Amino acid sequence: MKIRYLMLHAYGMGGTIRTVVSQANAMARAGHDVEIVSVVRRRNKPQFAIHRDVRVSALVDQRQGRQPDSFARRAWRRLRGKIVPRGEFAAEYFTERVEKAVMDYVAGLDGGILVTTRPALNLIAARRASRNVIKVAQEHMNLAAYPETIREEIARYYGRFDAVAVLTETNRREYEQILPDTRIVQIPNAVHKVDQERSTQQNPVVVAAGRLVPQKGFDLLIPAFAQVAAEYPDWKLRIFGNGPRQARLQAQIDELGMGGNIALMGRTDRLDDELAAASVYALSSRFEGLPMVMIEAMTHALAIVAFDCPTGPRDVLTDGVDGVLVPPRDVDALAAALKSVVRDRRRRLELGAAAAATARGYAPDVVMPMWEDLFTELLRAERARPA
Repeated sequence: MKIRYLMLHAYGMGGTIRTVVSQANAMARAGHDVEIVSVVRRRNKPQFAIHRDVRVSALVDQRQGRQPDSFARRAWRRLRGKIVPRGEFAAEYFTERVEKAVMDYVAGLDGGILVTTRPALNLIAARRASRNVIKVAQEHMNLAAYPETIREEIARYYGRFDAVAVLTETNRREYEQILPDTRIVQIPNAVHKVDQERSTQQNPVVVAAGRLVPQKGFDLLIPAFAQVAAEYPDWKLRIFGNGPRQARLQAQIDELGMGGNIALMGRTDRLDDELAAASVYALSSRFEGLPMVMIEAMTHALAIVAFDCPTGPRDVLTDGVDGVLVPPRDVDALAAALKSVVRDRRRRLELGAAAAATARGYAPDVVMPMWEDLFTELLRAERARPA
């Protein structure tokens, strides 16, 4: 079968990019004709390894910088609107030129399967792709996290898809409520592997990872960990990732006098090693789709402490069995939960062992056949449809 994955920036970093590349690689290994199409290209090489049989192309090359729209076109877009609505988290990527390139690409496709991977691309595919293309929308975020402008467009246009794939059962119920006549399937993202080096629970280190943006809630984690360090000063918090909130978060660390206990580590290519060397993983997000780095940490048998944010943590973890869940945005509750595992190595070992067992449900050999089965079923239904 011919499968095209349309992504915003296949050459970048991030959980969605990594998981979509993993899907494409798995489909290529299974013998399918696979292409990754990147809307923009801002780097010379992809950051994640891509299978040799996966073709990669880009619609708009921005390695020499972005080409701005004319003032008149920007004014027209403000007055008249566009397919990519205000409120899309990546709306700034979609200049007039970029949006037109995506519309032209999807309109020119003939046959095969098109998988789009965020609301902006989903909406363009729903409105512009030919009816003889099988259209699958992937949603990597929970519905409630989107502003009303996005939810309205999803309710209006996603019914044109052959299937909408979401990450959790909670997501599936949300989307079924606004799309009662559309096929909604729940397929989680897969970790890259489950047989990882396990934490020995010896090192007094808590790890967190993600973009330094408000969504990830590191501004909540820092004061929570300050309470932990006040009682257990030998424990350290290491936050991995880059982003626009770095200076603000560093100022918060300095204000609390936590420079000796809390460090912003920047981006790393060795996160698996860092996870194996830690004892606890903290998830402080305000919202998630499916927290993949948390599940990666579970493959290393780390004890997990997480906000019970929408959505994902509760869909993965059983509170008190393979992790500890606390009310969203409750800094004191997060601090208390971290203290409870920091002080008790035996409990960390028990939580970590259970977490590693749970993570096996997200192994590639479990998840990827779900995609292959879905694509096969959609193709069979397409062939059976009257001309």
